[in-house]
Amino acid sequence: MTTRGTKVRLATRGSDLALRQASEVKAALEDRRLEVELVEVETTGDEIQDELIHRLGKTGAFVRSLDEKVLSGDLDGAIHSMKDMPTEHPDELIVAAIPERASANDVLVTPDGKSLDDLPEGAVVGTSSLRRKAQLLNARPDLNVEPLRGNVDTRAEKLLAPALQAEHEARTEAEKERKAKTNEARKGHKRDYEPEFDRTVEEWFNDLAEVERRAMEREVETEYDAIVLAQAGLERSGLAHHLEYVELPAGKFVPAPGQGALAVTSLDSELARDLHTVLDHPRTRVETTTERTILAELGGGCVAPMGVHGLIQGEHVHVDVQVFSQDGTEKIEATRDVPVENHVAAAKEVAAELREKGAAELIEAAQRDDPETEGKRE
Repeated sequence: MTTRGTKVRLATRGSDLALRQASEVKAALEDRRLEVELVEVETTGDEIQDELIHRLGKTGAFVRSLDEKVLSGDLDGAIHSMKDMPTEHPDELIVAAIPERASANDVLVTPDGKSLDDLPEGAVVGTSSLRRKAQLLNARPDLNVEPLRGNVDTRAEKLLAPALQAEHEARTEAEKERKAKTNEARKGHKRDYEPEFDRTVEEWFNDLAEVERRAMEREVETEYDAIVLAQAGLERSGLAHHLEYVELPAGKFVPAPGQGALAVTSLDSELARDLHTVLDHPRTRVETTTERTILAELGGGCVAPMGVHGLIQGEHVHVDVQVFSQDGTEKIEATRDVPVENHVAAAKEVAAELREKGAAELIEAAQRDDPETEGKRE
C-alpha cells in the first residue's frame, strides 16, 4: 500500500447514520494497516432543516460540502451515501471505491408491524422522497402521504411518539387509580379491583428502547400511521431490532439508484488506487453504475420520481426501472437484462427506450411543476 504509514483523512456528514457508515469504511482500511481519521463536515442539507429535501437546490445538498474539502486539499477523500450523489461531478474527482452494497430495498415501518395492505383507508404515511410518495399513491391512492424530515432516528421517533405518549398517559392514569383503590382496600372498602397493567409506569419505561424513550419527549405535529425508510439505513443505524417493519416488494417499489451503497470520492492519485484496492466491490460497482447511467441519461435528477435497480444474475444485470408522475397516477416502466460486459452502453439503450415510451414527458412535466427542484435525499 503506497499510503501505508500516513494518515488518511476522510470527510463524512455528522449524522449518526453517516458516522456509522463511515466507521465501516474506516475499519476496512485499518484492517489493511492504514491510519484513518474521520472528519465531520456540515452540509447544506444538514443546515437547512425546514425545507423538504427535494427543494434544497441543485442535486448534491449532502455531497458538495464534503467534496469541496477534498478539492481544496483540506481532506484526502469523502464518504457518501451513493443515492445522494449527483450524476455529474468535478473532473478532478473520481469515485475511488464503492464498497459492497447493503440491501437496496425500502421498508414500511409501523408501530405494530402492519403491511401496506393492512393500513386503514386514508392512513397517513410519512416520507419526503418524491419517488416513495409516487409509489405509495400508485399502490394506494387513498393514502395521505405527508412530509417527513430528519435522520433515521428522528423519523422513527416521530412515528412512535403518539402511541407511546398515549400509552404512558393511560398507564399513569391506571396507576393513580390502582393507588386509590389500594388505599380504599386498606380502609376496609372495595377489594375486587383488577389492575389494567401488570407493571408500574417506571418498570414499563425502564424496558423501553432508547429510541422509544426519546420519542416520549418529542412534540407531536403529525400522527403517522406508517413511514417508509431504506432498509440499509434502518439496519446500519441499529434500529432494526427496535422497530416493526415489513419489506416493500422491490418489483413494485423499485429503489432509488444507488440506494444501500456507499461511495468514496478522492482526487485521482495513488491514494485513490489504494482505496479502490481495499474497498471496491466489483459487483456493486457494475450494478450501481448501470443504475446511475440510466438516471443520468433520463436526466430526471430528483424532479421526476424514479426508481432504478440493477442486480447481477450470471452474465447479465437484471434492471427494473420506474418513472412516475408526481401524483403517482402515471407510470412508465421497463424490466431488462443487460450484458455485464457492456453494461454502460446497454443501460443507455434502456434509457432511450424509456424516453420513447413517455418517460421524457413525465420528467418534463415534473420540471414544469417544480422548476426549482433539482436535488434530493431520501
